[in-house]
Amino acid sequence: MSGFVIHALSVSDGILAIAPMPGRGGHYAEDMAHLHDWRPALVMTMLSHPELRATGHQNIGADLQDMGTRWMHVPVPDMGVPGPEAEEAWHKASNAALSALQGKGRVLIHCMGGCGRSGMAALRLMIEAGEVPGAALERLRAVRPCAVETPEQLDWANRG
Repeated sequence: MSGFVIHALSVSDGILAIAPMPGRGGHYAEDMAHLHDWRPALVMTMLSHPELRATGHQNIGADLQDMGTRWMHVPVPDMGVPGPEAEEAWHKASNAALSALQGKGRVLIHCMGGCGRSGMAALRLMIEAGEVPGAALERLRAVRPCAVETPEQLDWANRG
């Protein structure tokens, strides 16, 4: 049985969700099928390049695109925030995500565990979509209590 759970909430006119890395529990094909059935317009990966290689999931972008889903990668180290090299990737990804949400689409953000980095990115998108930061964090943690794990992640998200 897969431990892949999608934690979703409404944002703008669409659905925003966070989740752990598909295949983290050893059920990659099953998790990807579940993700495909959820029908995201966009999947954003928040893992670093070394993490993707270490887990053997460096092909997740191609796999997602093969199933008709747009994929964007914002490389962030575990427990970290986007560094200067990832800021441009974040701006492109956030623009695409906000556009999808405003068009009634579904956006899924994942990191390794589906808490810190994915929660940080989801919170920032919620704020960029016009939500009040404190209320947005409360709403996000109502569906995923571990969302946003460090003070640095919270600070980065609140810059939205």
